[in-house]
Amino acid sequence: MSASTASKAPSARSSAGGPPFLMALPALLLFALFALVPMAIVIYLSFTRWDGLGSPAWAGADNWREALTSDVTRHALWLTVKMMVFSWIVQTPISLLLGVFVAGKQRYRALFAVFYFVPLLISTAAIAVIFKNLLDPNFGLGAALNLPILGQDWLGDPQLAFYAVVFVITWQFVPFHTLLYQAGARQIPASLYEAASIDGAGRLAQFWHITLPQMRYTIVTSSTLMVVGSLTYFDLVFVLTGGGPGYATRILPLDMYITGFQSNEMGLASAISVVLVVAGLVVSLALTRFSGFNRMRSQQAGM
Repeated sequence: MSASTASKAPSARSSAGGPPFLMALPALLLFALFALVPMAIVIYLSFTRWDGLGSPAWAGADNWREALTSDVTRHALWLTVKMMVFSWIVQTPISLLLGVFVAGKQRYRALFAVFYFVPLLISTAAIAVIFKNLLDPNFGLGAALNLPILGQDWLGDPQLAFYAVVFVITWQFVPFHTLLYQAGARQIPASLYEAASIDGAGRLAQFWHITLPQMRYTIVTSSTLMVVGSLTYFDLVFVLTGGGPGYATRILPLDMYITGFQSNEMGLASAISVVLVVAGLVVSLALTRFSGFNRMRSQQAGM
């Protein structure tokens, strides 16, 4: 091996192996500063009694025992799982179909997409205030249009409040996931549809045998964001219902807030927050593991 070849070999190996560790160090430091350090503090506080003002006092596993046995917290956890499931079931088919629709090249589809993406430009708190007034049984949309079905107490009835919140969440976040599916649909080679048309496949067959398989990674990405994001809903639910009526919409993030900032039990609230973080990690890792997300390969190889 010549000297010039030997001198080039380390640099080639370095380039093939990716960027040096030092290039990733700033990002790692920021992650440690704003994620790992606060998480360590929260874990410590979960073993203390603290009202948010004085000095924390060591309480051992009392907070964890209370968090895991409290009927309110367990109900909040159940509601969070329920909201996660309902959000995915409702948002995924709507987002997928709308994403495929607006991926078309026709101008009217592009115009529809412009108006449909408006919810992405509005803050969550503003959306909650708007729907809180629209769903009001006294002067909301039902009273204005004189429609009894819309005049129900959607946010005040324990049997309806949860589903009303899911509807508002769907209205807000479907455009975002539609945007993901639109991008995924536009990456599918047109030659696949042309070949299917020549073979006599109709629109439904093309959607089932071409569009869905080609967008499986987009579905996994959207589902992960949707499911894990369901664990962080707070501001919209807080403004809409405040967790009520009763405990009908008191999901885990809201239970954490009420426990910490209204009941002044920061230690217990810290334990609830750790439960929330662990739940998010378990769900995201499970989706990655069982969906094959970590083994993604190009779907256009050989084309």
